[in-house]
Amino acid sequence: MKISVDQLKEKITSKKPSLIDVRSVSEFNAGHIPGAINIPIEHLTARLEDLPLNEVVLVCHSGNRASTACEMLTVHHPELTVLDGGTQAWIEKGEKVVATGSSTWSIERQVRFAAGFLVGLGILLGFTVAPGWFGLSAFVSVGLMFAAITNFCGMAILISKLPWNQPATCDSKTKALEGGN
Repeated sequence: MKISVDQLKEKITSKKPSLIDVRSVSEFNAGHIPGAINIPIEHLTARLEDLPLNEVVLVCHSGNRASTACEMLTVHHPELTVLDGGTQAWIEKGEKVVATGSSTWSIERQVRFAAGFLVGLGILLGFTVAPGWFGLSAFVSVGLMFAAITNFCGMAILISKLPWNQPATCDSKTKALEGGN
């Protein structure tokens, strides 16, 4: 079942449903509905016991991943609804989001960009410098297939270690001044 932003706002003021955001951690940190809990879609089935027993509203960027998550979980949890249009619709209605980290691309998006760049570079260098550079494109292609089959992506692990993908830090003085713990 899908609900609109207005219906969700009404539910939040009356029933207090649990909001589960199924996006990646970096997407969640870039901006989420206040009070939402992040359980990335790939972790949902392993974390069924973490789902609240009350009404749960699944949220993602546009509603697509949340709908997929709803299909996966309906057997285990009958009180599931999906925010139609996701966080994007929430923002378009002028509602506020909480940003808890830097606004970077998701790791998945960064991997797609890096893979595309490396394939293009391999092709360009293969035609202009030496045919051996086509091997770079082949290597990336095999890596992507390996990642899909095994659900292990070495490129994602490397990219997640880059400085812009690290959580922001602050010292205890700053936290104390801001009222944090």
